Amino acid sequence: MSERTFLTVPEHVAIIMDGNGRWAKQRGLPRTMGHRKGVDAVRETVRAAGEAGIKYLTLFAFSSENWRRPETEVSDLLGLLKAFIRRDLAELHRQNVRVKVIGDRLSLKSDILDLLVDAEERTKSNTALTLVIAFNYGSRDEIARAMASLALDVEAGRLRAQDISPALINARLDTAGIPDPDLIIRTSGEERLSNFLLWQAAYSEFIFVPEYWPDFSREIFYSALETFASRDRRFGGLVAQTAAAVGT
Repeated sequence: MSERTFLTVPEHVAIIMDGNGRWAKQRGLPRTMGHRKGVDAVRETVRAAGEAGIKYLTLFAFSSENWRRPETEVSDLLGLLKAFIRRDLAELHRQNVRVKVIGDRLSLKSDILDLLVDAEERTKSNTALTLVIAFNYGSRDEIARAMASLALDVEAGRLRAQDISPALINARLDTAGIPDPDLIIRTSGEERLSNFLLWQAAYSEFIFVPEYWPDFSREIFYSALETFASRDRRFGGLVAQTAAAVGT
């Protein structure tokens, strides 16, 4: 096992796990095999994040746009998520990992929704790494739902429109109570957010790696953390600010 000490550790890392299908195509395999191999990368990344001292790890597991994919692929993706939760939840719980799910829940079928809710409930008191699973998630949808919630309060007289602030908006997002990501990593060489954490990424650092998600390793992850530690974060000011310093 590779262990490293970092000058600074991001409190929150978010990852766009991209390239499962292309990984499989390169090898002449069906896309489903890429997704299955990607689950192994999820397990390794969760372990590596916890060992590095990261407090929040958000994984873009299934976007609200992914429903447009072929029905067989969607079915396989949902099956893999169910299998991951059923197989890995007990181990995550033993590791003191808290599971949090973000995304629109209203349109989810009861079988998968019940699994997600159970994962949250069983691990809600855990205090180590918080694993945030973005499922049926789209940032524009998230922001629209937050705005609708605020509009209802204004309409009912519970809130004045002029009192709406970034803090109030933040409190209505799916990520309420979760710090904004310090670092966003995307695999497969693509360099875009793809409707992921648009509000929360205002001051995030970005690292794009060429490897497809199934090849994402502890070494690649830790290399990204080292790159993050070397950057100056000013948040619009003149003095560089860092994430959590090791040992503080």
